[in-house]
Amino acid sequence: MPIKKDIIWRVGLVYAIVMLFAFMIVGRVVTLQIFEGDHWRGKAQKISQRDVIVHANRGDICAEDGRLLATSLPYYQLRMDFRASGLTDKVFKSKVDSLALCLSRFFKDKSKNEYRRFLWNSKYKKKSNRYVLINRRKVNYNELKVLKTFPLFRLGKNKGGLICEQENIRKQPHRNLATRTIGYLNKEDNDQQVGRVGMEGAFESELKGVDGVSVMQKMSGRWLPVNMVEPKDGNDLITTIDVNYQDVAETALHQQLLKYNAHHGSAILMEVKTGAIKAIANIGYDEKLNVYREMYNYAIGEATEPGSTFKLASMMALLEDGYVGPMDSIDTGNGVYKFYNVRMRDSHHGGYGKITVQEAFEKSSNVGISRLVDEHYKNKPRSFIQRLYSFRLNESLGLEIKGEGIPKIKYPDDPTWSGISLPWMSIGYSVHQTPLQTLTFYNAIANDGKMMKPKFVKEIRYHGEVISQFDEEVLESKICSGQTLETVQNMLQGVVSRGTARNLRNSNYKIAGKTGTAQIADGKKGYGHKVYQASFVGYFPADDPMYSCIVVINRPNKTKGFYGNQVAGPVFKSIADKVYAMSYSMHPEKENEGKEGQKVPVSLNGSKRDLDAVFDDLNIEITNQEIQTEWVVTSRKDSVIEYKYRRVKDFLVPNVKGMGLQDALYILENVGLRVNVRGVGSITKQSLRPGSTFRSGDRITIDLS
Repeated sequence: MPIKKDIIWRVGLVYAIVMLFAFMIVGRVVTLQIFEGDHWRGKAQKISQRDVIVHANRGDICAEDGRLLATSLPYYQLRMDFRASGLTDKVFKSKVDSLALCLSRFFKDKSKNEYRRFLWNSKYKKKSNRYVLINRRKVNYNELKVLKTFPLFRLGKNKGGLICEQENIRKQPHRNLATRTIGYLNKEDNDQQVGRVGMEGAFESELKGVDGVSVMQKMSGRWLPVNMVEPKDGNDLITTIDVNYQDVAETALHQQLLKYNAHHGSAILMEVKTGAIKAIANIGYDEKLNVYREMYNYAIGEATEPGSTFKLASMMALLEDGYVGPMDSIDTGNGVYKFYNVRMRDSHHGGYGKITVQEAFEKSSNVGISRLVDEHYKNKPRSFIQRLYSFRLNESLGLEIKGEGIPKIKYPDDPTWSGISLPWMSIGYSVHQTPLQTLTFYNAIANDGKMMKPKFVKEIRYHGEVISQFDEEVLESKICSGQTLETVQNMLQGVVSRGTARNLRNSNYKIAGKTGTAQIADGKKGYGHKVYQASFVGYFPADDPMYSCIVVINRPNKTKGFYGNQVAGPVFKSIADKVYAMSYSMHPEKENEGKEGQKVPVSLNGSKRDLDAVFDDLNIEITNQEIQTEWVVTSRKDSVIEYKYRRVKDFLVPNVKGMGLQDALYILENVGLRVNVRGVGSITKQSLRPGSTFRSGDRITIDLS
């Protein structure tokens, strides 16, 4: 082959190969740009950019006066970067002993030598794990400030190696106060905390807020924020709960559960006109921990046979249908009556004989009430059931809070219906009601027949601004006639003045209500085991009702007592007495009130600025007002108030005796103490002696009365 042709052939081959590669490159570029562009651009962005979710602050749940019932507080998990730039061998070895001593004193879980060994090994033997967990316990913000003063840690994050991973933890400052009604959070798979029960679950969409996004970009090997979509904080719930009333209800219920060795109990206080729940206590016995605590929302979720408190509905049915009047008579005989060979008994041995209908109700005669219902509805049981339905006793309340127990009033075509169903239903058996459903019914009687839906939340706020309010909701404008209403109101007062609840009478105000004692089924053992439920439900003051209340105590020790007036009644009276004492609007105005010469009111010790404002508004003269101190002790002398110094010194336990809870908490928590509170009123005792030294994070218990 001639040289020229050989050269041309070789050049052509090279040209063809080059063109082939060129076409392949162009084709690949087109494929990458058009068909695979989005995929690879996404991968590049993932390597150089990433989105970090910025969680919104969850809203608070507050009592009606703004005091916190549930809030999210920052807690910190502590880790240490032993490759931090400032942790040279020289610096680390010179300070490791001091740091070990400080950690040992702070956490109190290991000795100084154990902490030193742990730090030394983490620095020199565990290099594969750069970020080492210092302690499993998370610390609060005040504790973190103390930790940052420790040797090495005080060098700062980059030099000292201290890494603080923040996590917001939901806390209820008042411990077990209405904890099951407030609710709690559960963690989901993405580690987000979500409200599941109580108000936390019912108002999850309001409380959770809207998460933000921080766009992070990798620059010079470091991730830096380049854009931020700010999170929107959750809204705050302002509930109807009164902390003082709640404390009274829980204390009274707890004491009675202890006294009678009962399994569990609940107490609810409701505002008559609005249906607002002012207190709701649920306490049960935890066999594992051997303590009484809030375990389940019995008041809302436990539907049981109510017993004699249901007799009010039976009496109203008889009155509404015109079958009886309060002065009609019924023969209860010797207190035993047979319905189809099944004996009905009165609790009173020997029976009541021939008594009036009103007396049968006031004395809670099983025989009397059941005979009346059986006599008038035996041949038309549907009329009785329909009358109960007209009182809404078969309907749920439609609460926002999940878990409401289902009421049960069976109809005559139910497969379990028999000849004894009617008389036993009339006295509260073979029917099911929750304590809150029963209270709502009685509250309607106190409210002149208007049935209100129970209300737990009154406002939703965002950063202090009211964005929505919850109005009162009427379930039934009139559940019965005015004549029936007046008759049963008199009967309910008679229960306390002449009947089964005479032990609740007092000279200050009138109570109207009904006792209830029911024998309930004990699991698989049925009724033969003789387990009881004691209850009392009513309202006060009876002549101008402001509050209704129910107390239900389940499975009291029958050897100590099990009747409603004996077991549940005292809890009701204790709650009513305290509420009456704390509610000035209930007290009749005295003739000499407001006259000249009246002494100035008793004042608690507290903030001088707040006291100045109050006394100025009341036009009360103050001596020593020129005192320049934040906190003062007050004493009254006839028509004037005298100020005295009260100084709060760093590192010494403050004296908070005689103060109100709000001021005391402010002082004690600001100096670094962790506070436990018992009782209500003003502070009478504190566990740490005033003027003694303490360490930040120490606990102090204050007693109020």
